[in-house]
Amino acid sequence: MATKPMHLAWFMNFPPDEWREPFGQGGSPWDGRFYIEMAQTLERACFDYIMIEDKLMVPQTYGGSRDIALKNAMMVPKHDPAPLATAMGMATSRLGVVATMSTMAYPPFLLARLCSTIDSLTRGRFGWNIVTSAEDLAAKNFNMDKLPLRETRYEMADEYLEVVNKLFASWDADAVVLDRENGIYVDPSKVRTIDHSGKHYQVRGPLNTVPSPQQKPLYVQAGASPRGRDFAARHADSIISVASGVKEMKAFRDDIRLRAEKIGRDPDEIKVLFCITPTLGETEFEAREKYKRQLSSEHFIIDTLSSLSAITEIDFAQFELDQPLPEKLVTNGESGTLDKFQQWGSGKTLRELVVDGGGGLVSSVELIGTPDQVAERMGEVMAEVGGDGFLITTPVLRVSRRYLAEVADGLVPALQKRGLARTSYKHELLRDTLREF
Repeated sequence: MATKPMHLAWFMNFPPDEWREPFGQGGSPWDGRFYIEMAQTLERACFDYIMIEDKLMVPQTYGGSRDIALKNAMMVPKHDPAPLATAMGMATSRLGVVATMSTMAYPPFLLARLCSTIDSLTRGRFGWNIVTSAEDLAAKNFNMDKLPLRETRYEMADEYLEVVNKLFASWDADAVVLDRENGIYVDPSKVRTIDHSGKHYQVRGPLNTVPSPQQKPLYVQAGASPRGRDFAARHADSIISVASGVKEMKAFRDDIRLRAEKIGRDPDEIKVLFCITPTLGETEFEAREKYKRQLSSEHFIIDTLSSLSAITEIDFAQFELDQPLPEKLVTNGESGTLDKFQQWGSGKTLRELVVDGGGGLVSSVELIGTPDQVAERMGEVMAEVGGDGFLITTPVLRVSRRYLAEVADGLVPALQKRGLARTSYKHELLRDTLREF
């Protein structure tokens, strides 16, 4: 079994927590205090980073109505992740904070300036989860009728990254000289325009903020399609993935590393983290009973299907729960998520697909048991895959203090005593933390 530490990150949504349940946080989450405490807990457990998810619309695909999403608080309401990331970062000292921001929603200059600002405020621990958005409903909030085709979105995203990288480099790291004797704050020779004129973007530059500690934020991406993998291998510092079992996990990581090598990148600079949702109990029996209860919850099927409808833009309410899907579904939305869910050709009913896939219990491998059992299995998986670590997500994208404590105070110590998780931070900058091993 692997003995080197693995990287650990946390995936969080920003609507209400598990508000229906007895161990919900209680009170309002909107002042951010619950999430600040979450960040402090994860820092105590020495996680690499916490990633804040985002969507830019109120879903209404499921059943052709906003009602289900609003009643069940699925993907809505939520706050903007950038101010939250700032608050979490300023309340911690080592944990990385990653905000999801869409290339569709932000002009490159504004995004680069925002990232640079937050990286300075968090002393070099900010990351950007790069998304192109996959929902026409979101496009309608930004002066468009619908999104461009997926290939066009990636083409635009490649140019977008070219622009923001130029903007981050428009100031030399040592441009601020603060020469009081000669009255010079910034050396003008170390700041330059970028004069970018491309197919999709025209930006003069330079940025009008000082270079941040990392110069540019950590880049996180979740490319699943061949085009998405190329994009991630070219740009990302960390890639997040949902795979179906150890064999597929290894194949994905090997493929990313090969793509990186082909374009001249050191593959060790890219850390692939696989999504998991551990179910923990004091005994294996207790953990498995908890897992069964989660899958049999009266809200579970609807929550899962409404969430899938929102991100794939396919109305799953139109299909019979106890019949197989009538045809192979395609989308201009999140196609990787759709393909993994529908398991076309399996003959499973829609209800079976939800339960079989764990629905909102997104996990590349099954992890059910005591903290020691789950930690042991995580080590075995990483040994076979070859690295790099895991992104822990929560049941149906909601978190409670109880689940957070089970992971931070139960699972992580079990990993640490096996040498599978760090026990302290050695670096101040997020990129250095991620490249530590």
